Amino acid sequence: MLKRVRSWWKKEELQVSAELSQDNIPKHIAIIMDGNGRWAKSLGLPRVMGHQNGMKAVKRATIAADDLGVQYLTMYAFSTENWKRPKEEVDFLMKLPGEFIVSELDELIEKNVQIRLMGHKEVLPPHTIEPLEKAIRDTANNTGLVLTFALNYGGRDEITEGVKEVAQAVQNGTMRIEDITSDSFERVLQSSGMPDPDLLIRTSGELRLSNFMLWQLAYTELWFTPIFWPEFGKQHMIEAVVEYQRRTRRYGGLK
Repeated sequence: MLKRVRSWWKKEELQVSAELSQDNIPKHIAIIMDGNGRWAKSLGLPRVMGHQNGMKAVKRATIAADDLGVQYLTMYAFSTENWKRPKEEVDFLMKLPGEFIVSELDELIEKNVQIRLMGHKEVLPPHTIEPLEKAIRDTANNTGLVLTFALNYGGRDEITEGVKEVAQAVQNGTMRIEDITSDSFERVLQSSGMPDPDLLIRTSGELRLSNFMLWQLAYTELWFTPIFWPEFGKQHMIEAVVEYQRRTRRYGGLK
């Protein structure tokens, strides 16, 4: 019976892969990486083991996106609300970005990946931010996939800070009120220079945005999957992109 299930699953994978078109690959994919703790709990493991295995899924997703020809990949690594978690868990989470960069930076450079960061870095511990800043410097001239980590990031906070910056510019006389447009406001957001995500992926079965890129996701296609983030692999990325390609994007108009 198990062999039959595996055979059926393999056929399903091949069918999905066969549907993939290279003519309509999302330019920008954003991912809410959810379910690390629940994955660990389901296996009787400590929550931190879920986060540890979640970093392996980050690498798999990055490789998959790069192989597909995605140009921008933005991953929600730690929200402004995640500080509410137990201190031991937060301390562990703060170690992971540095560990990931130290172990993977050479390969990322070899693959021509450019590393970027969104979020407020001033409150992050040195062992978290210093390896990331080094990676940002070392990959600044790379021209391949742009891999952005949203770390200590919150969508409402980003918009609020953007409003303050625009208000200050008006107050200083460097901007007129009539100059405030969607395009000019986007330039003060942390995602400035990147296109809005075409596709958002969220794992673990939760059906919400959780304060992630609230401005940028206005017309993004959403894809939710019940699998936990540590289980995410290339086939899931392909499945999400195939579903994206089945949809018609209207942006409020008619097509």
